[in-house]
Amino acid sequence: MTSPTLPRDRLIVALDQTDALTALTLVEKLGDTVGFYKIGLGMLTGGGLALANELKERGKRVFLDMKLFDIGATVENAVRGLAQFDLDFLTVHGDPHVVRAAVKGRGTAATRILAVTILTSLDRGDLDAAMIEAGEMQAVTVERARRALAAGADGVICSPHEAAAIRALPEATGKLIVTPGVRPAGTSADDQKRIATPAEAIAGGADHIVVGRPVWAAENPAAAAEAIVASL
Repeated sequence: MTSPTLPRDRLIVALDQTDALTALTLVEKLGDTVGFYKIGLGMLTGGGLALANELKERGKRVFLDMKLFDIGATVENAVRGLAQFDLDFLTVHGDPHVVRAAVKGRGTAATRILAVTILTSLDRGDLDAAMIEAGEMQAVTVERARRALAAGADGVICSPHEAAAIRALPEATGKLIVTPGVRPAGTSADDQKRIATPAEAIAGGADHIVVGRPVWAAENPAAAAEAIVASL
């Protein structure tokens, strides 16, 4: 599993829109500038799976960000169904039993299973409120990544702050690291708490960066995407 070689291939734009038609309007504005898109849970009831099909037909790569979590049999069945959509990436929570079930459900499909470590919108206070074990944020995230990779994940989702430490893990050899929580210099952090610039994330060991609002909320989305690619 090799890292992308072109800066353009490293950028994943999050289609955090209200419905598939609005998302497709954005895709058309971005044109050839962007070749990889993320469809999240918020789009699921707005035609997300139909959007995934349309994007694949247009030659785009698709990251379906469902963050699946359930008992093993349910995760396995869900992934088996989703794998039929020829997805490039699919996320599940990084608990080892979830990862093992997802890998089993994926079967021989090319879909890569990415394990979510700790959401980039959370900090140590949020983990305390959720009764997640004590420990420094990076240490907890890196250990979750290690266990998910050992369980068979093709890669992990983490903030740019943990990318370098995860990349150094023996279990991370040949695996993907995808970082949301990426913000170009001078833009708002919005609801993200553990952020970095695109160049910092790549330098830290990320294979792909996920950027949403700084692209789709820009006056000229294509120019915003081009500036991010240029920074890589």
